[in-house]
Parts: sequence; structure tokens; C-alpha cells
Amino acid sequence: MRHPIQLVLAGSLFFASSPVTGVAQTTLPRTHAPRPTSAAITPGDLMTRLYIFADDSMQGREAGTIGNVKGTDYIAAEARRIGLTPAGDDGSYFQTVPYKTRTLDTASVLSVGGSRLALGEDYLPLGRDAVSVDEMPIVYGGAIGDTATLTAEQAKGKLVVLSVARGGGIMALRSAPSVEGAAALAVVGLDQLPPQFRRYFTRPQGFVDDPDAPQAGGDQTILLVSGAAAAKMFASPLDQLHVGDAGATAALHLRWDIRPMPYPSRNVVAVIPGSDPQLRGEYVALGAHNDHIGFSHQPVAADSIRIWNRVVRPEGADDAANQATPAQQARVDSMLAAYRAAHPGSARLDSISNGADDDGSGSVALLEIAQKMMSLDPKPRRSMLFVWHVGEEKGLLGSRYFTDHPTVPRDSIVTQLNMDMIGRGDAEDETGRTKDGEPVHGGPNYLMLVGSRRLSTELGDLVETVNTEDHHDLRFDYSFDADGHPANIYCRSDHYEYARYGIPIVFFTTGLHRDYHQVTDEPEYIDYTHMAKVVSFIEDVAEHVADLDHRVVVDHPKPDPNGTCRQ
Repeated sequence: MRHPIQLVLAGSLFFASSPVTGVAQTTLPRTHAPRPTSAAITPGDLMTRLYIFADDSMQGREAGTIGNVKGTDYIAAEARRIGLTPAGDDGSYFQTVPYKTRTLDTASVLSVGGSRLALGEDYLPLGRDAVSVDEMPIVYGGAIGDTATLTAEQAKGKLVVLSVARGGGIMALRSAPSVEGAAALAVVGLDQLPPQFRRYFTRPQGFVDDPDAPQAGGDQTILLVSGAAAAKMFASPLDQLHVGDAGATAALHLRWDIRPMPYPSRNVVAVIPGSDPQLRGEYVALGAHNDHIGFSHQPVAADSIRIWNRVVRPEGADDAANQATPAQQARVDSMLAAYRAAHPGSARLDSISNGADDDGSGSVALLEIAQKMMSLDPKPRRSMLFVWHVGEEKGLLGSRYFTDHPTVPRDSIVTQLNMDMIGRGDAEDETGRTKDGEPVHGGPNYLMLVGSRRLSTELGDLVETVNTEDHHDLRFDYSFDADGHPANIYCRSDHYEYARYGIPIVFFTTGLHRDYHQVTDEPEYIDYTHMAKVVSFIEDVAEHVADLDHRVVVDHPKPDPNGTCRQ
């Protein structure tokens, strides 16, 4: 699942106390010899597939890396072995997404009164757009959050400088206003930016170079500038200025170096043709994402992280800001000491985020469902469309590209069923928090549903009916589907890219846990029996949708496909 926080401090996983070592116990092995898979959906098949797909050899499957290429090669090879029909580019199983990097050119220039400022020390651009302005007057726009503001006429064609009110901190940038008419904004806050964030704004940033995609318009160029740079812009100190005071003249030329990623980023797309000649031109889409977050060059004591997260950060990366209370720290120290005593010298260092649950679980589940459906006689009436999306962790890039450039007619997709993190959900797992902030835990037969009735009441009802009448007996958790839920789950995985086009969706997940976006998201911590129940249920839902005598009815308003998702 895509992490909602785009700026994450490097090392934010760790805590300030003494180094943590040790290994947490597990009931499954660290390695597993693969066995032949069968047509049935079984815990053993899922285990075989996931130990392959989330192996260290895949290097965390980050989009644009050799690890993701290896992962997608495995999926395509399995799709071919199972007998799925290729539905990618040029008769292949792959749809290549034009994922590239954009790096700020060090020849970029911001000058004030003809004097060039130092990139990184005096200023940083927060956007990614090229800009070229030879001359623009500078004007003071006040502090962020002040009631006094510039008029559009005062700001027109100028570099508007905004200060951060005392105590506002760097987070005040989130509320930086758009100033109508301004050529650019300069926010005086660079001195408050930690070094990790500075690296974030200067390192290469990935994006999909899609000329057919709607281009965001009207976004203003925002610069983060230091106090020393701001002092060069005005004759008087900043704290003596009034809104509308004029400063010097600036020139701004931002240039970017755009390059392809070292390795291709690929959606894997395959089809099982429907058995009904009248309906096989329609598709029930099933999806998961094939990428994860890769690996770092800073190994950590992986199993010790599990102990720490169990006590302090039960939702993994979503709890990255949590710090231990004295009582929690004492509990961690006690658990670590006990384990070290029982298992001396057993610490293991790890730098690879294998993404077994996120979203190795969904990816191998698609293969299991495909193999099961290939064994059916007759096949489902409608065709089944399997898409393993790339770049979900980068901002739903592969699913957006696929829905903007579908390899089957977009209007022929009647439903999309998305699986992301379906391998956990036991009573120990904190799967998230309710809208009111209360922690939620999994348990036997737990399954979280999101979006099942947001476009189609009929689809949501069908999911409930299949669960009851076919005796899957799963316990559904709808608490994360609440309007306005701060976790915004509806917008955080690939299903939304289909929903924005009015395609009814259901998002199936067993939720968060302490290993979310950690090096400890390993195949040995998956509950394969629980996972098999969930996968069998989703396969059953897909069959029912495919065999309806009509398309699932859309009875709720469709969103703007180019608008902003809000749950």
C-alpha cells in the first residue's frame, strides 16, 4: 500500500536509546523449497509463490530497478505457464510505463540584484517545473496565516516573499497560500529544513512522462529560501516589513535533467477469455501491485525492529512518528534482554524491504486465482482481466497509466477487485485506527473492505451475499471506509485509478501491522491459512460478477477522473 507521507525522515524508524539487537521468534522458516502448484487455492501454493516473489533476490522490487524486472519476469512466466492470454503491448504480457527521473540542474539560477544565490544553501525549489524569468520585482507578502494579504494587482508578475510566523515551524509550508498573479513564491524557511529533507528536494524524483496525461495547470513555483537570502531581497530586516513593501529585482531560471530509469517499469497484463460470446467483450478486472520500496545501504537489526514496533509502532511506517514512553522503553528493553539471553549471537542484519505482504500477497493471490479459473469448465461468462500494476508505491503510477492507456476498452471493464496486503490480520495486528482514533485489531476471518458501495450499491450487496450464501464466513471491517477517515485508504491503492473513471471497485485488505514498510515484511510472518480463505472468497466474488446477466449497476455519481481523490 502506498504510504501517505511523501516526506519521510531518513532513519525515522530508529530510536535514540542504545542499539537494539536480537531476533524475534517465528513459527515459519526463513526459506522454503518451492513445490508444484495446483489448480486449487491452498495455503501451500500461496507459500510457495510468496517465498519466491518476496525473496532477497528480488531486492525489494522497487519500480525502475532490476529487482522489479525480476519480479515481473516471474509473474509473466507464471502467467504463460498457467495459460493466460497476453494482454500487454505488442502481444506481450508487459505494458511498459514511461517512468523517468527528473533532477534539478545545478546550472539553475536564482539571482537577486544581479547577485547569484547558492543552490541548496540559499534556496531550494519545492516544485518540479522548468521556469525562466529574466526579471521580476520582489514584494513582501507577509507571514503565512496572516489576515493581511496582497491584492492580485500588487502581486502580478512578482516574486512574493512569505515569512513563517514565530513558532510556525516547517510544517507551515503545508498552508502556504497561492497568491493570485504572482510569478513565484519564496517562503523563508530553509534554515528550519533538516538535512534529510534537503536531500529529498535535490535527489532525482520519479515521474511518468506521459504527454497524453492532463497537465496540472496554475501551480505556482515555490522556492524555500534562507533568512540570509531573504535579507538580500529587502533594504530592511524582514521583521520590520509590511505587506506590500517592495524589494530588489530577481531572476529565476530552473532547469531539470530528465532521464529514463535504469530498468523498465512494467505492468503485467493477462486475460482469461469469457465463455459467453455475448459477454466475453466485457471484463472483470483483478489487480495487485508488483512493486515495493526496494532496499537501502544501511542494514538494521531486522528482528529487533519487530520487537520495537510491536511495542511502540504497531502500524509500522504509519506510526513512524511514535516515540517510546518510559514504560514502553522498559518493556522493549526487557523483551530484548530476554531474547538475547535465550538466543545469543542470533541477530540478523537486513537492508531489503521484501514486501511479502505489501504487495507480494496480492500479487501471488492473482496467480492463484488465475490458475483456479483456468481449471474451470466452463470458464466465467465474462472475460477476466489480470493486471499487476507497477509503481503503486510511487503514487499509483502504473494503475493510472493503465487506466489512461488501457489495453482493453476502458468502458468494457465492469468491475475492478483490488488486493493489497491480504496476508495478515490476526488478533495481534493493529490493522489501523477508526475515524475517531481508536485502534482496530484483526482476528479470525478478518477482512477489511473499502469502496464496495461508493459507486455501486449492487456490488457491495453482492460481496455480502457471496460471503454469506457460499459460507466463507469472513468478518468484514468497514470502519476504514468512513467518509473523511484521516487514513484516506480509498485513495491509497490502485483501485482508485479505476474508480475515478466510474468503474465500480472493491478494495480487499487485511490492513496494517508492525511490519508495514519495514525490512521485516517477510514471507515467514504471513498467515497462509487466513490468506487462502481471503483469496478463495475474492475468486468467488469475481466469478459471481462475471456470471451476472447484466453489468453491475452504477448508482452513485462518478468522480472527475482528473480531480483530487477525497475519501
